[in-house]
Amino acid sequence: VLDAFRRSRISDFNFRDTSGYGYKDSGREKVESVYKYIFHTDEALVRPQIVSGTHAIAISLFGLLRPKDTLLYLSGEPYETGEGVIGIRKVEGSLRDFNINYEETDLNELLDIEKIKRANVGVIQRSGGYSFKKSLTIAEIGEYIDKTKKINPDICIMVDNCYGEFVEDLEPTDAGADVVVGSLIKNMGAGITPTGGYITGKEKYINKIESRLTAPGVGRDIGPMLGLTRLFLQGAFFAPMVVSNAVKGAVFASRLFELLGYEVKPKFNELRGDIVQGIKLDDPDKLIKFAQAVQKVSPIDWDAEIQPAPLAGYDNKILMAAGTFIQGSSIELSADAPMKPPYVVYLQGGIYYEHSKLASMYAAEVLKG
Repeated sequence: VLDAFRRSRISDFNFRDTSGYGYKDSGREKVESVYKYIFHTDEALVRPQIVSGTHAIAISLFGLLRPKDTLLYLSGEPYETGEGVIGIRKVEGSLRDFNINYEETDLNELLDIEKIKRANVGVIQRSGGYSFKKSLTIAEIGEYIDKTKKINPDICIMVDNCYGEFVEDLEPTDAGADVVVGSLIKNMGAGITPTGGYITGKEKYINKIESRLTAPGVGRDIGPMLGLTRLFLQGAFFAPMVVSNAVKGAVFASRLFELLGYEVKPKFNELRGDIVQGIKLDDPDKLIKFAQAVQKVSPIDWDAEIQPAPLAGYDNKILMAAGTFIQGSSIELSADAPMKPPYVVYLQGGIYYEHSKLASMYAAEVLKG
């Protein structure tokens, strides 16, 4: 990361505020240079106008795919929010509305050669989402990319990197991914960057995607940083340290709740691909108690009474404990869960380890009664 900053030659002049179209925004250029070097890619799009990981995925897929093309999810079912983008759920403006075909296969099964041959874009979701399965390591991602490219050398492989940045020494682009996307209110923002997302990869693919970031003909050349350049850069610089604390907190929670008799994924001594810790509670009341316990030890809204509620993009009610400085920031200590069997809570984040440890211990006490 330090090397990426040094190679980008950043000055405090680049922190100046910009507005309007954002023409010649030197801060934006420096931010995208840093990301390009961190991920060892040709080009990067890093903007406050990308509001979430799902938004980054949508921009990329609409840029890469054309009518009658086929999208293949290589890692099984996507996040629920991705179902709307694809058109699995009936939503206006989805890929399905543009006559783009969708298929999926599971990396744990035998390679579906015919599906891979038909696909124009293949997506690998690094994190398990709400499926209570282990996240993918860089070695596993690299192996799957290699096998897929041998069957279809022309396929573009995109990795949804949410929750995975800096968990390992390498990133998916080091393992052969053509495009990688993520959110800045997760790992890459370190709890500092207030909004934003990133898309980075090979030049020929970013050239397609940039037209959907803004508009064909203007692409990446517009889009002001709105005075957020410093926070974007600070987030990237602090991210490795913050992610290491989040991982330590997840390892502690995994071992603690395993000793208390709960099924956990991943186990404390397993190699991780992301910062998320799944804990299977098998009881809706315990799920609510766990989330409320995490909220009670949060710095913001600690006295809020957490209850399941509808959330845009999800079919089930979602339980979310997030006493965070940035709304929805899941690199800060947070816990969330869909209100459906087997009632798994997903614990993640923690700017510093001691806070995560305290939350796990308090939640354990509450569950024990």
